Amino acid sequence: MDTKPCTSGLSKNAVMIMRVADRQWHALEDDLVVGRGYAEHRPDGRLFVSIDAWHDAAFDRLAEAMSVALPAPLYTVVDEADVELTAGWQRAGFTIRRREWEYAVPTDPRGSGLDEVLPPPGVTIVPAGQADERLLRAVDRAIRDEVEATIGWQSMPAEVIPRPEGDTIVDLTKYAVAATPDRYLGLIRVVTVNRPRIGLVAVRAGEQRRGIARSLLAHALGTLHNSGFAQAWTEVHESNRPATALFEGIGARPMSSNLELVR
Repeated sequence: MDTKPCTSGLSKNAVMIMRVADRQWHALEDDLVVGRGYAEHRPDGRLFVSIDAWHDAAFDRLAEAMSVALPAPLYTVVDEADVELTAGWQRAGFTIRRREWEYAVPTDPRGSGLDEVLPPPGVTIVPAGQADERLLRAVDRAIRDEVEATIGWQSMPAEVIPRPEGDTIVDLTKYAVAATPDRYLGLIRVVTVNRPRIGLVAVRAGEQRRGIARSLLAHALGTLHNSGFAQAWTEVHESNRPATALFEGIGARPMSSNLELVR
């Protein structure tokens, strides 16, 4: 544990920064904790930081200490509606990298227009928990390689679910797939913790524009509807026009937006 006094800024109630554990800091004012800072690696390998502070002085001291102690680049995510928090990170030298919209997605097929959607000829939907592990990992790896070779996987919504290093499949039981007899063409991942979240829907590059993604959504949303969920949630990068069109086309509504910032 090391303590670093911060002498600039406040004259009466100087804020002191204490590193209390690996990638964890406290801001102290008159021996009272007035702020906490954390850093963690996301599954994609990037280092994300967060700060919860009582006032700007504590936030600024924490941001300064963390930026000095941690290797660049550093990332953070904030609700775009939180203007003060965004301004704090910008004072610390962070700049806006991208914006993600959070959508509420109706599950009722009568409202989404997916009630009569079927997979293209020769394609079947394998429900979550029934996919062949070898074929699932193969299509996941192929799609990731295709995305990385074009727009880059980091342009996809941030993956926040812990998984073993080097393993890109979070939980085999969360994936439904679009299948032909010898391989999988696309996949959808739905995780239900506090609320259902569509973490990924993707189709091999050579199989796109055939209605496979809509078929996967129709299956996943229908399953959620039958389980009693009225809506699901998902995030879409603002520059991903095909994904935006896909979700808005089934009645999804943007509810909020998150900013990813980088230093």
